[in-house]
Amino acid sequence: MSMQVDGPRRILIVSHTHRDEAVAATVEAVTALLAADVVPVLDAQDRDDFSPHLEVERIALLGADVAVTELEAAIVLGGDGTILRAAELLRGSECPIVGVNLGHVGFLAEMESFDLTTTIDRVLQRDYTVEERLTVDVRASLDGRLIADTWALNEASVEKQRRMLEVEIGVDGRPISTFACDGVVLATPTGSTAYAFSAGGPIVWPTVQAMLIVPIAAHALFNRPLVTGTDSELRVRILPENIGPGVLWCDGRRRTELPAGSIVTVSRSAQSVRLARLNAGVFSDRLVRKFHLPTSGWRGSRRGGEVA
Repeated sequence: MSMQVDGPRRILIVSHTHRDEAVAATVEAVTALLAADVVPVLDAQDRDDFSPHLEVERIALLGADVAVTELEAAIVLGGDGTILRAAELLRGSECPIVGVNLGHVGFLAEMESFDLTTTIDRVLQRDYTVEERLTVDVRASLDGRLIADTWALNEASVEKQRRMLEVEIGVDGRPISTFACDGVVLATPTGSTAYAFSAGGPIVWPTVQAMLIVPIAAHALFNRPLVTGTDSELRVRILPENIGPGVLWCDGRRRTELPAGSIVTVSRSAQSVRLARLNAGVFSDRLVRKFHLPTSGWRGSRRGGEVA
């Protein structure tokens, strides 16, 4: 069940104008909400972008007309990148996100675009369940001075800019290893299928309470991914002898330059991202679709045609 908000119903739509199908889907969603006497809400960027396509005077502006805490739900039209933007807009609220996938099969965006009408009907009926996703607090400091205080749903990555980085990784204040690398990914289970996966990390089911450290192209014999509990604090220190700076990216959206000597720490956040699920979809099925995994005959066969 979704949460109930007093007063007029207000539903945020997060989209983009980069593709025709996204524009068409946004127009359809806004029209459906207005027809149901629900207030459609857009953030300033989307309201400007969609002004040629919509009567924006009939649409409330997030942050000015409607506070984020007044939203009943958010319908996100796009791929997982659009959902990451929505999560950024909704930080600090309990608003659930309904992802409608308009691109490739995503892990966060659940419903396919041809189900848009059904999706909107279900949202209007408040007919969905909510899945809590772990997020992490991310802090960077230099000589005891805080230079970044942010968060991530997928991952924080410490990366080289030009030269390879010399880093020390640690857990709970204790050093684990020092090596040269292109970077280190500090990921949540949700992010295990994103950047961490590309760097060779394990796929972790979203319900698992864990955090990951995944080195990127490490020049080290011990370059394996590490999986910790959510009570741990992960740390990456860029050693002072580095010539050039590194860079911190959170969900590929928020950037901070990291001078040599910087320390990045990642710990479980008290705030989660709430994903609305219309179907009892199984993560295994999304995994198979996303990576086109062969499932027929995966047990092999025995003589006589028996399946093992």
